[in-house]
Amino acid sequence: MLQPPHQSLQVAAVPPRRVPVRDRDQDNPWHTEAVCRRDEAGLFFAPSKEPTAARLSREEAAKRVCARCPVMVECREHALLQPEPYGVWGGLTAAERRVVLARRRRRELELKKAARTADPMAAAG
Repeated sequence: MLQPPHQSLQVAAVPPRRVPVRDRDQDNPWHTEAVCRRDEAGLFFAPSKEPTAARLSREEAAKRVCARCPVMVECREHALLQPEPYGVWGGLTAAERRVVLARRRRRELELKKAARTADPMAAAG
């Protein structure tokens, strides 16, 4: 199973789907190139009872690490597909990922509704 670059508090039950951003083989999964592998994992995950100002500062520092990462998109997709409930992944906080997921769900519903409207036979069945 693919191991994330920094350890999540959630154990993944399903291996993440691969993102076709770059061609990668099984011997070189996306996370082997992650910049955060060289940084302190504490930068990406909140300690308990972290004050808001400290959290915002830490998250911004983590996002700066993500911004220079060659696999940021793959990391982000991993976190969205799992979904990872904690930490900064692919330049997004957990709250930001929830917004992205909600937008994706709404968009999927809109597309399904549009498809049913465009195909009257499907709407009737």
